[in-house]
Amino acid sequence: MKTTRLVLAVTILSITSTFAQKNTIEKDIKMYTQVWDDIVNKGDIDKINSTYFDTNITAIQSPENIVGIENFKAYYQNFITGFSNIEFTIIDVFGVDNKIVKHWNFKGMHTGDFFGIPATNRTVDIQGVTITKMKDGKIAQEQDFMDNAVFMQQLGLVSNPENISIINGLYQAFEKGDIPTVLAGMDTKIEWNEAESNSLADGNPYVGPDAILNGVFARLGANHEYFKLADIELHEMSNNQVLATLRYDAKNKATGKVYNAQAAHLWTLKDGKVIAFQQYVDTKKLADSEK
Repeated sequence: MKTTRLVLAVTILSITSTFAQKNTIEKDIKMYTQVWDDIVNKGDIDKINSTYFDTNITAIQSPENIVGIENFKAYYQNFITGFSNIEFTIIDVFGVDNKIVKHWNFKGMHTGDFFGIPATNRTVDIQGVTITKMKDGKIAQEQDFMDNAVFMQQLGLVSNPENISIINGLYQAFEKGDIPTVLAGMDTKIEWNEAESNSLADGNPYVGPDAILNGVFARLGANHEYFKLADIELHEMSNNQVLATLRYDAKNKATGKVYNAQAAHLWTLKDGKVIAFQQYVDTKKLADSEK
């Protein structure tokens, strides 16, 4: 009988402890999600205080952690003042013991100073995960995990590694005569400039795919028996730019003259679309072929 009572007591204590832990973590999660919603979405940076955060709150960073409420507050102030139109969403959150894990999404437009980076007026849409440790009902430690390379690309601070393949695809489409695919790779407000002294430069800058189709591509087709691009080499540049060095192998329809001219194209991309194009070419060879 005594053994039965002892087992029952232990079981009751275990259930009570588990229930208490569950209530505690649920309470922590509720506070945690509300506080971060107020801080990021409402810009209430003063919620980073000793009511909700441990005085030694630590953000795990490399090469040095951020420790203390004032330092932690100053760090996150960069997000509040650096971005406008902020949308911070907690996609999922769960906890166990004294730990909380949140999967989040951050959207905003970079319109202010962000850790010394001047406004780029670019929008970001980034996801990440944060692991948090709680202490006596307060936030004691946080560690963020996100793809910083993608974040920097969205800010336009580093080039998208896909830029080369995008431009290569446009050249391949041009070679096949697939002009619709070439035009589809352009931003609706693309600015296209032909080299100065090129006869096609009379429309500079051509703004939008339709202007390029009618002012450049259609005239190239009408003025040449053939117009080919040869020896194309692509070079990745900073600021989401790609430099192409190549040669024009063409025959002027009116004069029957053939020319092989050295050329270079500077492409500028944003979000996978071409927003600017600058041509450099041996315009004397082009002009001589027209005489």
